[in-house]
Amino acid sequence: MCGIVGFINADGRRADRELIEAMNRAIIHRGPDEDGLFVSENVALAMRRLAIIDLASGQQPIFTADRTKCIIFNGEIYNYKDLREGLIERGHHLHTRSDTEAVLHLYDEYGPDCLQHLRGMFAFAIWDLVDKTLFLARDRVGKKPLLYSHQKNGDLIFGSEFQAILKHPTISRDVDHDAIDSYLSYICVPAPQTAFRSIKKLEPGHWLRWKEGEIETRRYWLPDFSKKIKISEEEAIEETTRILRESTRLRMISEVPLGAFLSGGVDSSAVVALMAQESSAPVKTFSIGFEDEDFSELKYARKVAEHVGAEYNEFIVRPDAAEILPTLVDHYGEPYADSSALPTYYVSRETRRHVTVALNGDGGDESFAGYERYMAMQVAELYRKFPLRKLLFEPFVNALPSSEKKKTRIRDAQRFLISANMDRPMRYFHWMSSIKSKYKAGLYTESFKAAVAENAPEHFLKRWYSRANGLGVLDATLMTDQMTYLPNDLLVKVDIASMANSLEARSPFLDHKLIEFAASLPEHLKMNRYRTKYLLKKVAARLVPPEVIYRQKMGFGVPIGRWFRSELKDLVYSMLLSERAVNRGLFRPESVKLMLDRHVSFEEDASHQIWSLLMLELWFQRFID
Repeated sequence: MCGIVGFINADGRRADRELIEAMNRAIIHRGPDEDGLFVSENVALAMRRLAIIDLASGQQPIFTADRTKCIIFNGEIYNYKDLREGLIERGHHLHTRSDTEAVLHLYDEYGPDCLQHLRGMFAFAIWDLVDKTLFLARDRVGKKPLLYSHQKNGDLIFGSEFQAILKHPTISRDVDHDAIDSYLSYICVPAPQTAFRSIKKLEPGHWLRWKEGEIETRRYWLPDFSKKIKISEEEAIEETTRILRESTRLRMISEVPLGAFLSGGVDSSAVVALMAQESSAPVKTFSIGFEDEDFSELKYARKVAEHVGAEYNEFIVRPDAAEILPTLVDHYGEPYADSSALPTYYVSRETRRHVTVALNGDGGDESFAGYERYMAMQVAELYRKFPLRKLLFEPFVNALPSSEKKKTRIRDAQRFLISANMDRPMRYFHWMSSIKSKYKAGLYTESFKAAVAENAPEHFLKRWYSRANGLGVLDATLMTDQMTYLPNDLLVKVDIASMANSLEARSPFLDHKLIEFAASLPEHLKMNRYRTKYLLKKVAARLVPPEVIYRQKMGFGVPIGRWFRSELKDLVYSMLLSERAVNRGLFRPESVKLMLDRHVSFEEDASHQIWSLLMLELWFQRFID
């Protein structure tokens, strides 16, 4: 596990060695064990290494035997041993036992098609010293980040994190207001946008090639939901278990201490149970909880650990937001408002005191239909077929009084009816939006409205629903989440929070073979009679106590709503209504104050909207002011 940085000067001017060293130091947390550097003529490449495999000889950059190509690599290739054997049989001369060298030789043989052979998470750069081309690639689902800036003069700058790429003096810090508008909808900036006009994200499942100042990007992978297999429920349970077991076993390969995050939910519980079956020693598990019992699943995590004979480590944290928020803003590098980043950071910090690698349960929901919103999408499809809905249901429900003080069934029904009459992408956008379009109208200043008038944040969902034309609503929504919500929000959260603590996080559910198998399953095996995660719960119930599996989903949240009425109240008022914030010209101060007042007085729950505005203001202060 590493971090990578680099740049190419298109006009041939000599690369600045001190500059690439400074860029590399900015991501030392991603790889504190050692660094690597390649500077030649107009090209500079560097990396930081967190040594996990081939500790003795895996130093980078790595060159081909004829020194015509070199690679810097971030990630893990779990099938690298098989790949090495095949390369050696075909006459390649490998000098290390590392996965990095296997990737380089695969590229030497297959070019961009080498990506089809890789099973793992990665972002890497290969410089061809003869052809003078740079090849960048990012893994299929987007576990590892890769940012780049293609300058008007043809220069290319790239890196794993904003902290590194912003060290380059030609990178402009001009804000992309369209990206800010998108962020306020999604609580993250969707790829390929970033909050900076001059920087883009290489999208998951894509590669980029630079030559003579020009770039080309291309998608190389996409799960296929259209080709369904004929399979019984029992066969599906057995095959899902087999692939997940194999995926878990591959991710247990490590030359350093290894453990697992254990939340007590379905996905992490299944992973820990399979780890226990594959391990000769008790699996080290790490769980985090808060004093607020409404946000703690520790009793379920304990039960799972006890059932499988795992070593259980539990941490109760008392978050100090004033202390931790600046750290999070620094590491994420652009506005990011998923509040579960906070517990993810804390559990990563505590876990790193014991191990260097931790497996987790990320990705199970997006392949096996784990969210209640998938059920709502199906219910809405059924509701839209009812011809008298506008005459019978809607006038009655809309006439009922609704309290905004807390979630109520009436309020949920009213919100459902509003969105149920929309088409699929707009319905899903409405449910996924943190700050709704209608709310933005009163929140944005006239100048900010004008600046983002042409932006359409819903486009990021529409493009995938359009591509999913002909699929059932469940499969269409699963694919959309796999291409948007998963890489833009969840995987960013875990990569940055874990690597900020020099911890490698591995995700068996994100193995592309498991994702492809899930895509091939009939919809009714993933959601059956509106029961979410139907098949995966059947799998997990054979591994851990059923009472852990068949319970209400909690998520991995923090009590931000209460914080904004207590310990963070003064902070949000002072920061969001400060002269500096008002002078940015983005939001109407009277609308912001009304939002805060209504939240504090329990007239509405605006916790997520306030968190979004707070993280945005902190980002402006850190990176723009």
